[in-house]
Amino acid sequence: MYKERTTRMPVDIKSKKELDLMRAAGKIVAEILVDLQEHAKAGVSTAELDRRARSILEKYGATSPFLGYPNVKKNDPKFPAWICTSINDEIVHGIPKPNRILRDGDLLKIDVGANYAGYIGDSAWTFPIGNVSDKAKQLMRVSEESLMQGIAQVHAGRHLWDVIRTIQNEVESHGFNVVREYQGHGVGRDMHEEPSIPNFLDDEFEKRPTNITLKPGMTLAIEPMVVTGKWQTRTLGDKWTVVTKDHGLAAHYEHTVAVTDNGPEILTLWK
Repeated sequence: MYKERTTRMPVDIKSKKELDLMRAAGKIVAEILVDLQEHAKAGVSTAELDRRARSILEKYGATSPFLGYPNVKKNDPKFPAWICTSINDEIVHGIPKPNRILRDGDLLKIDVGANYAGYIGDSAWTFPIGNVSDKAKQLMRVSEESLMQGIAQVHAGRHLWDVIRTIQNEVESHGFNVVREYQGHGVGRDMHEEPSIPNFLDDEFEKRPTNITLKPGMTLAIEPMVVTGKWQTRTLGDKWTVVTKDHGLAAHYEHTVAVTDNGPEILTLWK
């Protein structure tokens, strides 16, 4: 739920207590993803997946940071669901619906957030429904690998551009593209904090994010959104669902990651 922008404000450094709360939120997110992986099958509605996620959140006294999230345009509807479910050429922000039934061969992206005791965990994963195409399998493999390679760069003293460049290089070396209109972000007390974390660097300096030095206590939602075709997107009439303009397949992977003295700590780790 994040359009491109550049970093202008200081990046928040979390205390040990705050990191503990974010770990707790991350564990809830992880539990939801484990459950939804088991139940995301052909014949199941995306509304049923939303219901399951809500049940787990409520079990822990947590809420969804997505539910009621304001749109970019003030008069457009707020997000109406607990999770995002995006299928095939849908990249992000798909709205779960009772009549949206998963079919064999679908590529399902699920984005999950948990607000627990005022702190947020945020993660997304791509799931194959039944038998998917070889192209879809390759897209998933490359996208997940780009996320993990980007996370591997999250060390104190390194720079944000190290993360971004690593993701972009992995994706493009396999002939895919990263979405440029949506991106990762800092996360903590708010779902969208500094820094902005696009998944590409280009030659236009004014469009690049500030190249901050990573410091212990920073918490980042790193999330490559990868497409088989061109990176350009459009938003559907529901004012939320973002799709590829050329109808190419899309994958989305995300983890909440803390910068520590000992390297990256994935707070939403589930597999």
